[in-house]
Amino acid sequence: MNAPSATGRLATAGGETRCTDCGLVVEACRLERRGPRTFDEDETNRKRTGAPITEARHDRGLSTEIGRKIDGQGNDLPGKKRRQLGRLRREHTRSKWRSKAERNLAHGCTEIARMTGALDLDQDDREQASALFRSAQNEDLLHGRSIEAFAAATIYAVCRCTNATRTLGEVASVAQVDRDRVTNAYDVLNDDLGLPAPPQRPREFVPGLASAMDVPTETESHARALAERAWRHDESVGVHPAGFAAACLAVACRDHGVDITQLDLAAAADVSTATVREHRDTIETEREAWSR
Repeated sequence: MNAPSATGRLATAGGETRCTDCGLVVEACRLERRGPRTFDEDETNRKRTGAPITEARHDRGLSTEIGRKIDGQGNDLPGKKRRQLGRLRREHTRSKWRSKAERNLAHGCTEIARMTGALDLDQDDREQASALFRSAQNEDLLHGRSIEAFAAATIYAVCRCTNATRTLGEVASVAQVDRDRVTNAYDVLNDDLGLPAPPQRPREFVPGLASAMDVPTETESHARALAERAWRHDESVGVHPAGFAAACLAVACRDHGVDITQLDLAAAADVSTATVREHRDTIETEREAWSR
């Protein structure tokens, strides 16, 4: 069966092309789902309006913001209009939270943003930590537990599952709760959500420790080589990765004649001097066998 054809004049209105005589719609309206766009005059910097959806905010970045002193054109608002906007902002703030769970989610996302900034983590880590916090809330893991502890635990969990080398002590140092509560929250996350946290390699912690101790580049390279050999021979599996990295750096500094103390290394790695000394003795005993 052949499709009907228009015999009269075609007219386009409202995104549709139709025949003015018979009313046949030749081309239907095409929906633009990408949203409005704003282009510069020279069209060299093309960008879409509005921020992208993000997990780092409780409403995924879809909230409404009410202005204060200027309108959309950049003109100053009169005093009467400012007072009206102030009343609207107050009512908007009161009605922002639809439930206590949403308020807790916003508090957790704020804490994650603060701690990721203090730990110098990137936006992707913040997004993943916020998504993990949201999953923990959906699984009802926050009931009766500290929001601040779970916020810190999600950050440490992201560090364990990615290449971000941050120890539990570093995360707990910027949290508003003590280390034991962060540890407990991380254990709950790991047990109930089944986090894909691989074993951390001591080699990844060497650059940060070397930078904190201001050791030469060749000494750092030697420490990384020691850590890699120990990993291949399963000597560093199941131990504190930062503590073993500190021991590798201690051995490398001794080989290169760099003056460094075990106390400073232990403080930088957030372990005890006994841990550094024990791993140092293991490295010095076994490294001849590693080179064979």
